Amino acid sequence: MTTITKLPDPVAGGSKPQHRGKTLLRAGRGRRLGDLRIALLFIAPAMIGFIFFYVVPTIRGVYLSFTEYNILGDPEWVGLDNYTAIAQDPLFWNSLAVTGQYVLINIALQTALALGLALLMHRVAKSTLIRGALLLPYLMSNVIAALLWFWMLDYQIGVVNQFIEWAGLPRVAFFGSEEWAIPTQALINTWRHMGYTALLIFAGLQAIPGHLYEVAKLDGASAFQTFRKITIPLLRPVLVLVLVVTVIGSFQVFDTVAVTTQGGPVNATRVIQYYIYQRAFTESDFGYGSAIAVILFLILALVAFIQMKFLKGNESDLD
Repeated sequence: MTTITKLPDPVAGGSKPQHRGKTLLRAGRGRRLGDLRIALLFIAPAMIGFIFFYVVPTIRGVYLSFTEYNILGDPEWVGLDNYTAIAQDPLFWNSLAVTGQYVLINIALQTALALGLALLMHRVAKSTLIRGALLLPYLMSNVIAALLWFWMLDYQIGVVNQFIEWAGLPRVAFFGSEEWAIPTQALINTWRHMGYTALLIFAGLQAIPGHLYEVAKLDGASAFQTFRKITIPLLRPVLVLVLVVTVIGSFQVFDTVAVTTQGGPVNATRVIQYYIYQRAFTESDFGYGSAIAVILFLILALVAFIQMKFLKGNESDLD
């Protein structure tokens, strides 16, 4: 008589497949844990720097904004006194208005010029050398760029005023006039940053499928219609990113003003960052300066939120 041994049914819950599945599950978890450890190892230096140079100073700055503090003494808690004083400070409101004027000029010019340069790079300038040359001003430090233009735009010996006089026009006090001081600062920073902004927009143009332009051309669409109906809608996420980055950077302008006009003439170029520097480091009122910095942080957070919310920067029409 032959004896037949029945093997365990895998479907019915045999031990071998279950054991194999648990082994594979443990191996998968172990592999993910190993990948996480490696990732944390690479992230750790940047994370440590971020915590010590950004998070900790931010928390301390918020704390100091509620105190009266200078380097020679200990912080003394004053509550909301600094914020109450700021609300009644005409220099603060003047610096906010001056900064707003600078931001509007800088953003309008920089975005328009960068978009034009990006379109030229995309359709005309195919040479890598030419494209790279557009980035040269951005590779220059802000201080060097400011000093360069400060000398070139000097009222007495500046080469720009030499050409203006040669053309039969009166010289312009670019940095000494209340009307010209902030537009001049904005033009300097536009010149320096528009190449980098154009590169960001150019990257967005590269992501737009080429067959859309071919279809539009076959349908008889003009260049302007193609730009308005295809390029701009599909470029919206990149343009929103550019606007957010440039607006935040424009609100933080400091070094150009510091090496040229130092807030003058009168208060025509006393931007909010320079006012923070004056109150904190010149007048040793770190509590008041920290309070202004907190207000600036809240303004930038609100502006960025409004831009992302209403311009729908997280949505794309490429779907």
